[in-house]
Amino acid sequence: MIRSHDIIPPPHPLIRRVTLADIPTIVAIENEAFADPWDNAIFTEALSYYPTTYFVAVSGGNIAGFVVGAIEDTGENIYGHICNFAVHPQYRKQKIGSALLNRLEQQFMIESATGSQLEVRESNLAAQQFYRCRGYQNVFQVGGYYANGEDALVMMKWFRF
Repeated sequence: MIRSHDIIPPPHPLIRRVTLADIPTIVAIENEAFADPWDNAIFTEALSYYPTTYFVAVSGGNIAGFVVGAIEDTGENIYGHICNFAVHPQYRKQKIGSALLNRLEQQFMIESATGSQLEVRESNLAAQQFYRCRGYQNVFQVGGYYANGEDALVMMKWFRF
């Protein structure tokens, strides 16, 4: 008989900032996750532009996922922009995506953002549900946003009003 105190929960992933050495693994996860993936050069360039808002999750010694964020200043508001985000299929449903998103949102707030914005494929219902469960709301749609012509939903979460 298994008792609740006999069950050991999986360890939390380590969330840390990206290093140049992480890029090949990030590219491999990206290629697994997306039909129109970013390439090595884009991920490397992102590291030079967004070093404080670019994180990986490490689980069992392996990079399990990543998130690239940016701080954008509209002149009226400063907000965080989730530019790219993926978890390797082997590590999904283990709260790694939530841990990455929480750390990125924390960094956005440290850098004075009032909210966080992202674009998601209209067909990616699982991702939309993930974001909705974390407080994101649809704000508008962008027609033909993706390379294949698919529309994007822009979702936003406000940290303070």
